[in-house]
Formats: sequence, structure tokens, C-alpha cells
Amino acid sequence: MTPDRIAYNILLKVTRDDAFLNLAIKEASAPQSYAPHITALLYSALEHIGYCDHLIDHYSRSRVHFSVRTILRLSLTEMFFMNMPDHAVCSRAVSLTAEIGKDKLKGFVNGVLRSIARDRDSGRLPELPSDFVERTKILSGYPEFLIREYVRKYGEGFTEELLGSSVKSTSIRAVSPYTADELMDYAKTHGLSARISSIVPGSVIFDCLESSIADFELFTEGRITVQSESAMLACRILDPKPGMSVLDACAAPGGKTAYIHELMARKGNVTAWDVHPHRAELILSTLKRLGDEGVSVSVHDAAIPDASLFGCFDRVLCDVPCSGLGGASKPDAKLRRTKESVEELSKLQYSILDTCSGYLRPGGLIVYSTCTVSDSENEEVVKRFLSSHDDFELCPFTDLIPERLKDRGGSGMLQLFPNTDGTEGFFIARLRRIG
Repeated sequence: MTPDRIAYNILLKVTRDDAFLNLAIKEASAPQSYAPHITALLYSALEHIGYCDHLIDHYSRSRVHFSVRTILRLSLTEMFFMNMPDHAVCSRAVSLTAEIGKDKLKGFVNGVLRSIARDRDSGRLPELPSDFVERTKILSGYPEFLIREYVRKYGEGFTEELLGSSVKSTSIRAVSPYTADELMDYAKTHGLSARISSIVPGSVIFDCLESSIADFELFTEGRITVQSESAMLACRILDPKPGMSVLDACAAPGGKTAYIHELMARKGNVTAWDVHPHRAELILSTLKRLGDEGVSVSVHDAAIPDASLFGCFDRVLCDVPCSGLGGASKPDAKLRRTKESVEELSKLQYSILDTCSGYLRPGGLIVYSTCTVSDSENEEVVKRFLSSHDDFELCPFTDLIPERLKDRGGSGMLQLFPNTDGTEGFFIARLRRIG
């Protein structure tokens, strides 16, 4: 199978069948020789899908079959955002059109792409709308309701920066007793561009990796793991101590569970849940690779109360299912989100926080986190919780975050942004049970 066909199949699964991009890439098992290009192409295509569709709709002037639209999206991404030669892109697009059984549309695909290339070179591409929301919707591909929310809260300038940002680097955590300094030495020895994280200790940021982390000997040996700085920060803000009982309520794939246990010097009791059996198995697999056998893993719905566990934990992490919106590393998240779907998620998120708060002992801490930038999933969930739980209060964590974030952590809530912090959009709130 050609690289073009592999990329086409993956993009079709993501855009038509709602598959997750990272899983679809993994399942495709593209040969290593062109896997990096396919991955870069797919991420870029989804980042710029709104603008590609804007061009396709202007130049086709009629309904475009979804399979052909997929080919055009990939081709325009290469032409506009990956500096590929127009003639080569057009030739491969025509071949791919024939390969998927659409021979009669080869002329259409070739004509659209060549017309766009010609008008780009002569400066005659269609103008973008003057209205900020409409223009940003095209350039970012994000839903209108979210853009309007961001503009109301952050203003047009910040919104444009936020939705135009992406995180291309990879955060790698050194698993104790292996250290970040040793990982930096490894990077230098192998000619890899890397730097120590300015947000959390133990993380090294790799700027560009030509191969999968899973191919690293350090990975298979359990000395490193992929983990975002924001996820690590949430674990540190939880402030787990040796000897404590800690619950990770939505734990898959297990990276945060392992890090929490490491922060406890692997002394104490850590319980990890996931509602899906196959994801609980994923937690076990992660822990096994990292050589951590001291965690209790089980299939458990964090939204359903279990009275036998009330008051049993010193710390609870609720890293809840979320929309994944807010730029950065998940360009496919914006495809499947509507205002209604986000509101449904917020109901589930509140239910998980409400239920898991009952498992906390008086004086204990609960951290609520999401990998999104969304009021209805973040601040509003916390405020609703506090309004109905007078035995809880927000607990500031300025002592656990770097200096440059302290002015935002004093309230007990922190929102990270890709354009200002270099991380995925991530929200963290910490609450204490009064007692």
C-alpha cells in the first residue's frame, strides 16, 4: 500500500468514522521509512482542515464526494503547509483518485488543485471573511460556539494566538531512579535536540523526533515514558506523600498513576480505576513496563458511588474525560465537538467529581483536571461543586508550581495555554475537604 493511500485511509477514519487520530495512526502500522511524513501530514491536515475546505468549496462549486474531499484535503495541506512541489502533489493526487476507484474524477481533482495553485501564485485566492469569528473558524477549524466563548473571555488577539498554536515537541519523563540529567546526556550523545522542562522536574522536552519513542531502548527498559508537562503538574499539585492512600479515578493509560506512585517514593497505597476493561488492561501494561507492581488496578465507574469507600483516601485525582479542546496536540478533537456534546460532558465531569469527593478523608485533597480550555468543563464544574458542598474549599498551590505560573495558581485553579505556556490546553483545580 502506498504512503498516500495509508494517509488517505487514516484521515477518512478520523473525519468520517470519528476514530481518534493517534490510535488510527498506530493501527495503520505504516513502514518506518515514511511513517514520520504520514504523521506530520495528518496532523497538519487536521490543523488546517477549515482552510482546505474553504478552498475546496470555492473552487468546486458543487457537492464533493467525501472520498475526493479527503484527497483534496491532503493534497492542499502538502501544497500550502508542507512546501511540496505542486506538480508532484497533483500527480500523486490523480493516482490516488484512481487507486480508490474514482477514475472518472481524476480530471476534477487535477483541475481543482491546478486552479488553486495558479491563483495562489498570482495572488488571486478567495479572500477570507472580514468577520473575526467566521475568519477564525476557517483558519482554525474550531466550532463557532467555542470561538465566541474564547473571544468573550480572552479577547480576539489571545483567541487568535490560542487557536493558531500547536505543540510539536514531545515531553518525556525520566522514570526514577533514571534522571532527567541522564536523559539529557542520552539526547546529546545521540544528537537529539532536547531541553529540561521549565514547568516540572523530571521532564525533558524533545523538539523533533524522527522515530517513535516506543523504539527507544530506554522506553522498552521502562526508564522513560511519554507524559505531558501539564499531566505531571496535576500529579504534583495533588501533593501525594509516602504512606498515603491515593485514588486515581480515571487512570488510563496509567502514566499519571505511575507518576503519583513515584512521587510517594512508591510507599503507600495507590488505587487506579477505569470504567472500561480494555483500558484497565492498558493501565496494567503501563505499570508493568515501568516496573511498578505496587498499584491496585480495577474496572470501576468513577461516577457511581461506592459507600464502602467513603472517607478512605488522603488524595483523589479526577482527571476526567473531556472535550480535548484548546489547541496544541489533539487537532482531531475539534471535529467531533458541539455545544451540546460539551454540555453532556460537563454533566459527567460533575458527577465524577461529586462522587469521588465522598471518598476523601477530612483534610484530604482532591485535584480535578481536564485537557481542555472550556468554561463549562472547567471553572463552571468547580463552582457548581463548591456551591453544593460546603465542606470543601479551593486550596491554592503556589508552592508547587514554577515562579512564572504563581500569579495564576493563587486561586486554587490554573488554566494552561499552548500559546503562553507551550503545553496542551490544560485545567487544574485543587480542593480541600474541610475537617
